[in-house]
Amino acid sequence: MIPTREEAWALVTEYTTSDSLRRHMLAVEAAMRAYAKRFSEDPEVWGVVGLLHDFDYERYPDISANGHPSMGATLLRERGVDEEIVQAILSHAPEVIGRQPESKLEKSLYAVDELTGFIVAVALVRPSKLLADVELKSVKKKWKDKAFAAPVNRDEIAHAASELGTPLDEHIQFVLDAMKANAEELGLG
Repeated sequence: MIPTREEAWALVTEYTTSDSLRRHMLAVEAAMRAYAKRFSEDPEVWGVVGLLHDFDYERYPDISANGHPSMGATLLRERGVDEEIVQAILSHAPEVIGRQPESKLEKSLYAVDELTGFIVAVALVRPSKLLADVELKSVKKKWKDKAFAAPVNRDEIAHAASELGTPLDEHIQFVLDAMKANAEELGLG
């Protein structure tokens, strides 16, 4: 079963109370929908993957076989969610599942997940706090500052973009544009 967007959102709101985590999942959804269109894939399926990828994180924050995203995968399977979606969600934690993302769907999720958070961080240090005021050059400037959003693994993002066959600057701009198109929903409009 492939959940509708409404069903996926209901699951997100059932398991996640944090507005910032909800907005993160919405940002990943926006980027995933954009990549689905770019790769001539189903934006509904890809959007649901983006929306659900962290739905269990608040309740099971330990990234492990007994935590995120494993618990989420178990919950999704119990609800009869299609295994392609479950595997895509698991793939954004290769250290837990023991393999790197393989399909375009999996590689896209892995490539956009942390980048969306980085872009939000860049927006939040702008005086306006608006995505509309974020440009590629401002993201690249903060990218070079290793103290800024220090937990974000820039090498991982660059490698993931490469795995998609997309130059890093193009990947950043693409994700930024997808997020800008949904800025109001992300609380940055």
